[in-house]
Amino acid sequence: MTSATILLVENKEDVRNLVRGVLTACGYHVLAAANGQDALRLTVQFAGRIDLLVTDVVMPGMSGREVALLLAPAHPTMKALYLPQPFTADGLAQQVREILESP
Repeated sequence: MTSATILLVENKEDVRNLVRGVLTACGYHVLAAANGQDALRLTVQFAGRIDLLVTDVVMPGMSGREVALLLAPAHPTMKALYLPQPFTADGLAQQVREILESP
């Protein structure tokens, strides 16, 4: 399911860039946001379905769980992965694949 769209919300730019690179290399369409407010704005502008939210749990302003709760009404089938850190590129790719393939 490499045509999935993933919303990445990560406040640390270096981590966000790394995760975006890994997910893009796996063939996913990635929407990247620096914080919860950016994520909400991005999803309003994006007309398609968001399959997976990949987010840090603890972020300034709005937690990853709050982002997921706010997006759930508009994206009821969206799954969530709360990004454990540290992580490896292979481990991240495998987790994302498993979540997207799960019923």
